[in-house]
Amino acid sequence: MEMIELDGEAGGGQLLRTALSLSLCTGIGFTMERIRARRSRPGLMRQHLTAVRAAAEIGQADVTGAELGSMRLRFVPGPVTAGDYRFSTSSAGSTTLVLQTVWPALWQADAPSRLWIEGGTHNPMAPCADFIADTYLPALQAMGVGASVELLKHGFYPAGGGSLHASVQPASALRRLALHARGDTSSIEAFAMLSALDSQIGHRELRVLGKELGLDADALHLRSIKPPVGPGNALLVKIGHAGHVATFTAYGQRGVQAEQVALKLAHEVKAYLASTAYACEHLADQLVLPMALAGGGEFTTHRLSDHLQSNARLIEKFLPVDIRWQQQSEHVWRVVVES
Repeated sequence: MEMIELDGEAGGGQLLRTALSLSLCTGIGFTMERIRARRSRPGLMRQHLTAVRAAAEIGQADVTGAELGSMRLRFVPGPVTAGDYRFSTSSAGSTTLVLQTVWPALWQADAPSRLWIEGGTHNPMAPCADFIADTYLPALQAMGVGASVELLKHGFYPAGGGSLHASVQPASALRRLALHARGDTSSIEAFAMLSALDSQIGHRELRVLGKELGLDADALHLRSIKPPVGPGNALLVKIGHAGHVATFTAYGQRGVQAEQVALKLAHEVKAYLASTAYACEHLADQLVLPMALAGGGEFTTHRLSDHLQSNARLIEKFLPVDIRWQQQSEHVWRVVVES
């Protein structure tokens, strides 16, 4: 079997998840050394292990090094099997990152699949369940992926305890997309979600977002999660365009004032609104892989992240594609995937 040698030092868990996804999709095995070597806690953490074990189960893979803290992993895939699967991060580890790892292989399977994943649904350093449902999933559906995702129970960091359900239908071929213009802004709404915390925290966050983004009171929404599973606070801004929704998220932290959380999020939203690009930074990171599996595509983004660049170079090791980017203006980058 063909094997690829990979170095995971410069990236985080995204490089590992991309390697797992493409290994399942292509049948190419890999060895990754120095996994997350530059992180404060290097090696595999629980959510990475869950992704590895989920990929191994779905792809009947032979795996070496799937242990907490391991900085080396060898993954040899077998045939991908559709079916009903249940996975748990056993923590607040991200359910959505596990889902994104195995989704591509399952939409290439020969029968429908369903997944139930337990853990964190709203945690820092990962796309939240709202982003997956409102921003990422519509892009997949436009490519021809028949999939759905449902948030069953919120799970915030550090308690976790959330769950989501996802389904996917076989996709014989993906359509190439050219996502350049997002269209006029039709709506901007803000949501403060609180679990086992004083509602005043949410009111303070929304007050700042309303002022910074010029939102009326009817665009500001406070949601109390019932029943609560540990303390947690997520702050979301959703921007509606013609056929596209951009989702931005920030999280309350112990010792950080609610106003600072909201100001940071408002700054991120304003940077996006200052551009005419289609994809926010986080969507851009995640469009490259499905477009590569489609054999091509392109999009514009307002910011080119290090994640996107390192992920692109790894994708090129598995697939016969060339991924390049060019800055078109101060706030617009064009990213092109070609076979």
